Amino acid sequence: MKTKLFLNFAILLIILSVFAFSFSCTEKKDRVMTVNGWIDAETMGVTLPHEHIIVDWTGADSFQYGAWDKDSIILAVKPYFDEIKELGCQTFIDCTPSYMGRDPVVYKELSELTGINIIFAVGYYGAIDDKYTPQHAWQESSEEIALRWLDEWENGTHGTGIKPGIIKIGIPFDTTLSELHQKLVRAAASAHLQSGLTIVAHTGPGERAYEVLEILKEEGVSPEAFVWTHALLGTREDHNDIGRMGAWVSFDWVSTEQEDIQQLVENIKNMKDNDLLHKLLLSHDAGWYTIGEPGGGSIRPYTAIFTHLIPAMKEAGFTDDDISLIMEKNPQEAYAVKIRRI
Repeated sequence: MKTKLFLNFAILLIILSVFAFSFSCTEKKDRVMTVNGWIDAETMGVTLPHEHIIVDWTGADSFQYGAWDKDSIILAVKPYFDEIKELGCQTFIDCTPSYMGRDPVVYKELSELTGINIIFAVGYYGAIDDKYTPQHAWQESSEEIALRWLDEWENGTHGTGIKPGIIKIGIPFDTTLSELHQKLVRAAASAHLQSGLTIVAHTGPGERAYEVLEILKEEGVSPEAFVWTHALLGTREDHNDIGRMGAWVSFDWVSTEQEDIQQLVENIKNMKDNDLLHKLLLSHDAGWYTIGEPGGGSIRPYTAIFTHLIPAMKEAGFTDDDISLIMEKNPQEAYAVKIRRI
């Protein structure tokens, strides 16, 4: 009798162990969408979260997708990717919105040639007098605009089947949000709640970031779904306040100028002193191949973080763990595709 009970108990333990192992193996991991499809967020490695490969300044009314030589662009841009690959970059996020020169085919080929993951955007740029916002955005509701973006998320961009991995919108720096710009924020909120794509907003001063966050709150979207880009135009108090709300604070104009580097180190130190380093993102907002200019014009490298900022941070006492948090762990959390509600 005892032997039988022991065997039954042993069998039960085995079954429970197998079940626990199966559950752990099937536990859902955070993922991001690259031009080559899904990857686990934890494999992103060192990430540049706000850069550009191609920009077309023609304007939405006369923009034509593909009105450029893809091979020439790849030839011009690839050396800049080779540079950052040597410096340890593994993932590159292109923040160019719709109607401004996105080309998923170019992105995919660059990714395959260099081995760097590339994530690109869908969304409309409402800054610069709305020149890059398509005409239909004035007539359509936020839900109708969101459906256009979601179509790309579900079916791919420009018939390529290649899917965007973030939502990028732009709003003006110097004025409160107009009805159109509020609509773009609400469209981004709607698209996020149906896709889980992170909302990256060309925002600037803290006043604009608070306006965006208020609209997202009204729509039921958590601040954790929002990346405040060009946050260096805000105050350190804004950085701390918005970081504490849960939003991502993006310092995305890193250059090689020594004065800029020192000011940036002080801003990063402020975030660390306030236990907010886990909400910080760093990038260059660099590049890019300009359509219509000979040879693509002057392309600014994507290297200053590696060659200038990180050495300056180490001199100021930042640790390897601090840098890994900012450059690896934070992007994994910020850009994971998951719905974030209030």
